[in-house]
Amino acid sequence: MPGMERLISVFGPGHPTRKEYNAAAQVGRLLAENGVTVVCGGLYGVMEAACMGAKEAGGHTIGILRTYNRFDANPYVDFVIPSGLGDARNILVATAGEAAIAVAGRLGTLSEISIALKHGIPVVGLDTWKLDRNALFDRNLPAAKSPENAVQLALELADQRAAERAAEREAAMAEDT
Repeated sequence: MPGMERLISVFGPGHPTRKEYNAAAQVGRLLAENGVTVVCGGLYGVMEAACMGAKEAGGHTIGILRTYNRFDANPYVDFVIPSGLGDARNILVATAGEAAIAVAGRLGTLSEISIALKHGIPVVGLDTWKLDRNALFDRNLPAAKSPENAVQLALELADQRAAERAAEREAAMAEDT
């Protein structure tokens, strides 16, 4: 929508390796350089790294916390949403973005990937879970080769999804007339 800032969610572990942390920081930086606001769980690890990278590039960040305490957010979160929902906040993080990037990850990341895909939100994986195409999923999880590739794929998939939704809205409006 015109005048509305783009949002991409970033998922990943709270205790990443140094390589995973650096990749998440690069993802955040590249998203910000493309005018995208980073949405994440707002705590530490990959979430902190993505927010830090975005802030270093002059971007904006949103953290949807699992706790009620806004002071639990990492220092790079601009807009803190203290949900108090625990793991259920993964639903909000997973569905807030036009697309998502999963950097590495453990079971919490897998839940966010699943929720996003269930709701038709494209997810790009960067050294993360691999999904079996013959399983219950009707969408695949494209694997990125680098943070740059992950951001490029996420933006392309978000644009594609936006175009599809716009066409659906136009068709629905045409039916109403």
